Amino acid sequence: MVFNYNDSKIFYRYYHGKSRSPTILLHGWGCDSSIFKNLIDAFPSRSFLVIDLPPFGKSEKNLKDWNIFTYVGMLMSLCEHLDIESCDLIGHSFGGRIAIILSAVKCSFVHTCILIGSAGMKPRHTLSYHIKIIKYKLYRYLGLSTALMGSSDYLALSPNMKKIFVSIVSTYLEQYSKKIACPCLLIWGENDKETPLYMASRLNRNIKNSKLCIVKNAGHYTFLDKPLKVYSEIENFWEEHG
Repeated sequence: MVFNYNDSKIFYRYYHGKSRSPTILLHGWGCDSSIFKNLIDAFPSRSFLVIDLPPFGKSEKNLKDWNIFTYVGMLMSLCEHLDIESCDLIGHSFGGRIAIILSAVKCSFVHTCILIGSAGMKPRHTLSYHIKIIKYKLYRYLGLSTALMGSSDYLALSPNMKKIFVSIVSTYLEQYSKKIACPCLLIWGENDKETPLYMASRLNRNIKNSKLCIVKNAGHYTFLDKPLKVYSEIENFWEEHG
C-alpha cells in the first residue's frame, strides 16, 4: 500500500492479526521493512504495521527538507489515515529515534516501546573522530575535495539526503527520552559498535519505566544475530504489559 505525505510516497504493509492495536515496526538507516519478516512470522496472532522509511525500500527516494520530526509527523499522519488510536512500538537504530520522540510526545498513543540498538544518544567522540574533523576543515580551508570523506551511509546518499542525514544524526534525544512514561524494553547486543552499550545505559537511566536486556555474542542487528533470545524477551515483555 502507498500513503502520500507532503507529496512523498510512503510504502507500508498492514498485517491484521487478533490484536486490536498494531505493533509498528521502524527499521534502521539503509534497510527497509523486509528486515522484520522473521519477527512478524514469530508472532502470528499480532497485528503489525511496517513502513519503508524513505528513502529506502519502495518509498520516496527524493526527499527535500525532511528532518527526524518530519518522520514522526509522517508516521502520525499514516496512523490517523488508518484510524489507529494506539500502538506498540519497536524501533531499531534510526527507527528508534522516531520511537523515542513519538513515545515522549504522544504518551497516550504509545502503549509500550521496544528499542533495539536505538540511535539518538549523543556519542562519545574518540581521538580518531576529532582528527577526521580537523582533516575535513583543513581540506575545506585549502580548497581540496571532501567528496570522499564521511561514513559509507553518508557517501551513498544524494546531496539532498546528505543534508537530511546530517540533520538527523546531529539531533540528540536525551531530553525526549526523559519524558517517556510507557513501559520500555531496551534490547542491546553486547558487541554493538554502531550504538555502543553506554548509549543503552544512558537510555536506561533516562527512561524511568525501562528494562535493559543485553544479548551476548550479538552486534547491532541483535534480532538477526540472536533471534530466539530477542523474540523471547519481546514475548515476556508483552505478556507483562499486555
